[in-house]
Amino acid sequence: MDIFDMDAYDLKHRRITSWALFVSLLPFFAFTAVYFYLWIPESEPSLLAAAVKAAPVLSLALMVLYYNGGWSLLGVAGGLLFSAGGDICLIWPNFFFLGMGSFAVAHVLYCISFLSSRYSSHSSTSYTIYIIYAVLWGTAGGAFLYMLPSLQKSPESKVLVPVVGGYTFLLVLMATLGVRTRHLLVMLGGIVFMVSDLTLAMQQFKVIEHLEYGRQIVMVTYYLAQLLIAVGDVTANKESEIYWPLSHKFVSG
Repeated sequence: MDIFDMDAYDLKHRRITSWALFVSLLPFFAFTAVYFYLWIPESEPSLLAAAVKAAPVLSLALMVLYYNGGWSLLGVAGGLLFSAGGDICLIWPNFFFLGMGSFAVAHVLYCISFLSSRYSSHSSTSYTIYIIYAVLWGTAGGAFLYMLPSLQKSPESKVLVPVVGGYTFLLVLMATLGVRTRHLLVMLGGIVFMVSDLTLAMQQFKVIEHLEYGRQIVMVTYYLAQLLIAVGDVTANKESEIYWPLSHKFVSG
């Protein structure tokens, strides 16, 4: 295969892949629209509210699983499933710590995926990347210190302080490793996820007054982050499948 055949094959393959990926995302967009249309009050926890909230992320998990296979359960697909579990738990205030634990596992699985060989070719560093790292860790550390006095006033402070501290560490680690991949969608997904969770935490622990559109901001950024991470992981996997065979064909002639 000469270089012109390779370019034509690559372009055609990308167009087909992009269209198929868009179609596979239609359930996510539909479920997200249903969530915002119904907008079930947080004061009315129910199985319906849990299902409506978790459905968009579950659809992304199935999409990633379809494209990347069963191994992705130890990566992004598994992270999405645990995120959906966290969504369900957080519907009921009594399951708050269980929900945090579920999201913590999701971040660990995202980290595992971002460290995989599919991203290794993008893992070189530069001064710009180091600056982004510093901003992420400075923001997370500053946010935790800002929340600390409120956390210490809680009756459950002995549990809450280390749990929130540990979760914040996993959150910023996930965002850092997302930036390390240098895959734009994954980078943005990790950063937006961090913004979403810190905004939620500031309101949840009464560090700031509940914003007028605080819940909308949290949920829009949350769903956007999950979408970016899911699509980024799928496209990273498809890129590794496309270019490796093409390079063999080019070399072999």
